[in-house]
Amino acid sequence: MDQKDREQNIYKVTIVGSVVNLLLLLLKFIAGWMGKSAAMMADAVHSLSDFATDIIVIGFVRVSSKPQDDNHEYGHGKYETFATLIIAVMLLVVGLGIFYDAGIKIVTFARGGTLQEPMPIAFIAAVASVASKEILFRYTLAEGRKLNSQAVIANAWHHRSDAFSSVGTMLGIGGAILLGGKWTVLDPIAALVVSILIVKVAVQLIKPSMDELLEKSLPDSVEKEIIDIILNVDGVSSPHNLRTRRIGNKYAIDVHIRMRGDITLDEAHDKATKIEHALKDRYGTGTYVGIHMEPNK
Repeated sequence: MDQKDREQNIYKVTIVGSVVNLLLLLLKFIAGWMGKSAAMMADAVHSLSDFATDIIVIGFVRVSSKPQDDNHEYGHGKYETFATLIIAVMLLVVGLGIFYDAGIKIVTFARGGTLQEPMPIAFIAAVASVASKEILFRYTLAEGRKLNSQAVIANAWHHRSDAFSSVGTMLGIGGAILLGGKWTVLDPIAALVVSILIVKVAVQLIKPSMDELLEKSLPDSVEKEIIDIILNVDGVSSPHNLRTRRIGNKYAIDVHIRMRGDITLDEAHDKATKIEHALKDRYGTGTYVGIHMEPNK
């Protein structure tokens, strides 16, 4: 799949998600307000963050798909990683906000305060949200893996976190409705539990994004595979000074190799080219490969 097709498919996936998020956002705010549910209002805020991250993905993918230029000789792939980081941080902020709001309500209840009892419309909205967001998660995750897009995959997990949020909301609202006024605290308790799940997902997304932006090397298993590929070329030995990193959805590989000192420059170049082609066959044609050749000592 060429870069243009990849970009168009990312747009398609993201636009589908943004339409669903917009509809859910409106549904949840209306249901939360009419249904007097703190958990549903928190869920609505979470959907608002989903909608905002869809817009971020659309904007950053356009930039990340640009070819290399004089100022970005390795391309613009890290813009997509930066988008992923923004999504994760927004998710973290939303999770902490829901945690704080739910905690305040639980403390109020524990001190003898009263909480509003949620209405059935809030429960119906939660059920609709769980079903639609789980379907959207599965669709977006599959497409993100197919497109090798970390931003789309991050957005998929954002959808899943919203589904988790709605499950907790659904249970809390349902319990508060069925068990009566003494159990209205189940509504903010549900929001509190869900906020912890949201924060967990956010942290899991932040780490790999930070690793890439801070130039962390590729996993040891990948570097070992790179060494094996290099050594499969006849006449090449002692790969060393291997340096690797990820740039968006591409790998960058720099390595020193040794060959016999009495072969011609053409022969040495051919061997280096074989290594480059082998690495690109394995990791994609967009892989950046830098090879420094040295004579055997």
